[in-house]
Amino acid sequence: MAAQNKGPGGKQPTINDVAALAGVSKKTVSRVINRSEFLTDKTRAAVEKAIEQLGFVPNPQARALAFRRNFLIALLHDNPNAQTVLNFQRGVLDAIRDSDLALLVRPVDRASDAMLDDVRTFLEKQRPIGALLLPPISENDDLAALCENLGVRYVRIGSAPLDDAKHCISSNDREVVAEAVRRLIALGHRRIGFVRGPIGFRSAAEREEGFREALAEAGLDLPAELYAPGNYRYTAGIEAGEALLSLPAPPTAVFCSNDEMAAGLMSVAHGKGIKVPGELSIIGFDDSPTATHIWPALSTVRWPIHEMGIRAAQTLVPDFLAPGTKVAEDAVLASTFIERQSVAPPSRS
Repeated sequence: MAAQNKGPGGKQPTINDVAALAGVSKKTVSRVINRSEFLTDKTRAAVEKAIEQLGFVPNPQARALAFRRNFLIALLHDNPNAQTVLNFQRGVLDAIRDSDLALLVRPVDRASDAMLDDVRTFLEKQRPIGALLLPPISENDDLAALCENLGVRYVRIGSAPLDDAKHCISSNDREVVAEAVRRLIALGHRRIGFVRGPIGFRSAAEREEGFREALAEAGLDLPAELYAPGNYRYTAGIEAGEALLSLPAPPTAVFCSNDEMAAGLMSVAHGKGIKVPGELSIIGFDDSPTATHIWPALSTVRWPIHEMGIRAAQTLVPDFLAPGTKVAEDAVLASTFIERQSVAPPSRS
């Protein structure tokens, strides 16, 4: 354990005390504290040893002044799915737990003409080291350019690559949705409905492309009456369920673009006395807590949003994380299809 209060006269040790003990300048100590790359291993080790011996604790305000930034990561989002934001936030917090960084969450309105001005004002006032951009605003190239122009590091999160690996963490939504729908086809389903995500979301477009790709491979089409709009909310699943399950020839299976809408559709099925999965198979996307809190348990695509939060923070601020932190290099994190009790062969053709 480090010694405490070993500065001259028994006072709290200062950066000058560290410099004297290590035999270096105050500026060199500051560079070590701020993890500058322009130091030899020998110098860095000497300063870190002196810090340990003295029990020196760097002043965060002084460090912020040196960087001309506050030790903050800004999480900017305009996402209708609160669980997505929460899970991503947990990942970021896990990544920065042993660092000096703090997370600042900022909702924005992507539909507002003033969004970029509002974000500019926020970033200039808070002076974060970097910003994490959740979909759908991560898909806005002007927002990424704004961060760049302000000297604010940024990482964009997406369902497909949106930028180079230094600025983007993404998943493989199209591929894994196609895999899930192939499973329905393999079970014998031919009349498969689809509930889309919000217009303007890249994730919604990628998931629809994967769905259509699997149908095309099997020589199947998507009749207009089996296509339902959605917005990632439970109520949209209710509306889609009422429309799809009231058809003279309803689908034997439905892929919903997220778990919330799948839960809404399942509720309608229960209300109509339609057995899941006996008469209707349902697949969602996210693997949110909702998936295992409903009955039967929902087959779904596990979107690795928590891991994406960890990886995004590591990509954004690798030089501010605790020493010895292992930073992965993959910019694309694979989603996984999880089959549970909501899927079975069709009882009717």
